[in-house]
Amino acid sequence: MTFTAEEIQALNDDLSTKTPQEILAAALDKVDNVAISFSGAEDVVLVDMAAKLGKPFRVFTLDTGRLHKETYQFLEAVREKYGVSVETTFPEAEAVQKLVDEKGLFSFYKDDHKECCAVRKIGPLRKKLTTLGGWVTGQRKDQSPGTRAEIPVIQIDGAFSTETNQLIKFNPLASWSSAQVWDYIRSNDVPFNKLHEQGYTSIGCEPCTRPVLPNQHEREGRWWWEEATQKECGLHSTNIK
Repeated sequence: MTFTAEEIQALNDDLSTKTPQEILAAALDKVDNVAISFSGAEDVVLVDMAAKLGKPFRVFTLDTGRLHKETYQFLEAVREKYGVSVETTFPEAEAVQKLVDEKGLFSFYKDDHKECCAVRKIGPLRKKLTTLGGWVTGQRKDQSPGTRAEIPVIQIDGAFSTETNQLIKFNPLASWSSAQVWDYIRSNDVPFNKLHEQGYTSIGCEPCTRPVLPNQHEREGRWWWEEATQKECGLHSTNIK
């Protein structure tokens, strides 16, 4: 099913006042072949909510080859708890080898993170999304000061839609705060990445993620050597104006 911009806006106006569970249920009902994108705390909340809705759902993740061991342990804990197959997408080996051969393992500290992310995250994500009609993310408006403040709960994904495949993107937790996410995790005994106990708030690849200090914004631990208000790896590039 293809949606017009007007239909998406009407759905957004309606769903923006709904609970995350209601938004997630709408995603599973209204879009064929939809999957939850899973990597962090917000995403596991969505997995837990989906499991409790009692509807069939799919989960996918990106393995960049440079994740923390705790992240792999977290992925396995979620798979076991919810009995769901976590569909894993990997980067193309040839593209990774070319980047490493030409620029080494840490070129992003000198250039910026975009080239490495394009190879290890964006390419694999684009390949996965071509097989889907929609995806569900854990994005929140308060996650980034410069890129996520205005994200809707439903949108046509302008970055990954193609002429032959309209991709619908759902952000059920858009209006939730970090505190609400963690209240849900604690109240519902939801598994979480143990790196959170070590001061990590937003967790990506190991070389590009570090703990944050008290009163720092949660994404200041991501690509900390770059300008603070444009911290998107490309998965959500439509957030950058």
